[in-house]
Amino acid sequence: MKALELFAGGGGLAMALSQTGFETAHVVEWDRWACDTLSRNKALLKCRHQGPIQPTDIRSINFHGFEGKVDIVTGGPPCQPFSLGGKHQAYDDRRDMFPQAIRALRETKPKAFMFENVKGLTRASFQFYLEYIQLQLAYPAIEKRDNEDWTDHRRRLEQHHTANHETDLEYRVIPRLVNAADYGVPQRRERLIIVGIRADLNLEWHFPVATHSIEALVNDQWNGTYWERHGINPRTQLLEMPFVRAALKRPELIPLQPWKTTRDAICDLQQVAFSTLPNHEYRAGAKSYPGHTGSDLDLPSKTLKAGVHGVPGGENMFVKDDGTVRYFTAREAARIQSFPDNYVFEGAWSEAMRQIGNAVPVDLAAVVTRQLFHDLSSVTV
Repeated sequence: MKALELFAGGGGLAMALSQTGFETAHVVEWDRWACDTLSRNKALLKCRHQGPIQPTDIRSINFHGFEGKVDIVTGGPPCQPFSLGGKHQAYDDRRDMFPQAIRALRETKPKAFMFENVKGLTRASFQFYLEYIQLQLAYPAIEKRDNEDWTDHRRRLEQHHTANHETDLEYRVIPRLVNAADYGVPQRRERLIIVGIRADLNLEWHFPVATHSIEALVNDQWNGTYWERHGINPRTQLLEMPFVRAALKRPELIPLQPWKTTRDAICDLQQVAFSTLPNHEYRAGAKSYPGHTGSDLDLPSKTLKAGVHGVPGGENMFVKDDGTVRYFTAREAARIQSFPDNYVFEGAWSEAMRQIGNAVPVDLAAVVTRQLFHDLSSVTV
């Protein structure tokens, strides 16, 4: 089955698609360095994009040529309009690309879609706009009219939805706020994932259930299994952290797999000489200060970030066993985002970290795309 990947960035979602059976027919991305990274990894991504992937403004693309040729449309529309660290302008932000993602659905009519965005989109102040996005995703053929305010368009969509009128193109939309750590990613990263299945397929689909839990990790650390696996002495002070102690009160979640920790993800890389692997270069200058304390090795990492004004120090470094801090190498950060070691990022450390910090965690996306691939494979339409 074929995918159309929008706002591809460094390729996290595209990598997940390739791992779960999809081929990427075409990629849309505007950032030059991200395009270089995508081109470098085309074979790994099972990408059939003709020629090098060039920076392209999605607003210039006519997607009608892909109708009937792609089964799924995926992507991560720019998150700055909704990010907790941004200006929170949403529909007043010219970087809001959800209208273009919806246009791609309208023009390609895929069997399914999957879009990812930041947790900030779920905050109360964006409630009406998120509902508006979901209504547009459900009925992409009902276009916003020229000079029509978005609130009036939303009202028309609500009327159509409640009247239960049939449309030529309709999707069953399932939004879900998830923590990547609950799906085996060694990172506490909360993201909104929106999945849609074309209504005429009559496909029964549900969001994959969580496979990992902090309760299982705490149980492993409490009984010593975790420390034995890593060959280190137990850190009893870790068990005094409030949210860790709270996990001990939820024993019903212990049967799940343990959250993967930063140590689980990168411990072997700490024994590898710098520059012997792609993107594994030492970065000096890491410092710890209030609010920038780095990730604990024995918990999933903090959310890797890609700030507009440079990469924040606290989220992109970790605390070593001797108590000092060090920046993640880009290779280590890629492990945190569950990219394979042969996936190479183009650009200097700061540029590679920006791409990695913006990416969809590969293993999180793969959980969703694997189930989509399985269920869509049964569709004969």
